[in-house]
Amino acid sequence: MRSLRFVAYLSLMSLAAMALAQSETHRSHVPASDAQKAFDRLKSLAGNWRGVARMAHQADMDSSPVHVSLRVTSGGAALMHEMTPEGRADDPTRGDDDPITMLYLDGGRLLLTHYCDSGKNRPRMVGRSSPDGKTVDFEFLDVSGGTEYGHMQQASFTFVDADHHIEEWTYMTPAKQPARAHIELVRAAPEHP
Repeated sequence: MRSLRFVAYLSLMSLAAMALAQSETHRSHVPASDAQKAFDRLKSLAGNWRGVARMAHQADMDSSPVHVSLRVTSGGAALMHEMTPEGRADDPTRGDDDPITMLYLDGGRLLLTHYCDSGKNRPRMVGRSSPDGKTVDFEFLDVSGGTEYGHMQQASFTFVDADHHIEEWTYMTPAKQPARAHIELVRAAPEHP
């Protein structure tokens, strides 16, 4: 009787393994969603980037050099984006941290959560790829943490080639006036501590 139960157990395990294998095979033939394609394209930006941020203030354009780091994390489930002024040392005692932005899939949507350094809020945005696949635009969804000091309202990533991309960020001021930054970035050599 014991050996019969053991054989039945092995048979059930074999059937379960075959069902799992068929499920995996079926999934590999299902085309990726637009959100998944856009996220995969964004993950191709992983690495270090250098560029100049041009800030539009009325008729003038201010500019400052920046460093952008993009890193795929959490087993490929998220892309972490960090922007810092060029040449500034990493000093946790400084008190003014740089913003971190996390990009990830949530169900069938591509989301961005921006952990803002000004205002201490966390706006979320929904991403959509342009018809030609060269740009991913993020539009405001909601915000937690308040907007009394303003909040990030929009973001855009445009793919030029493997070593160049453009980022555009729009910050909504407390007076509800948009402040735009245009950043042309070039892939930088990996940094070694």
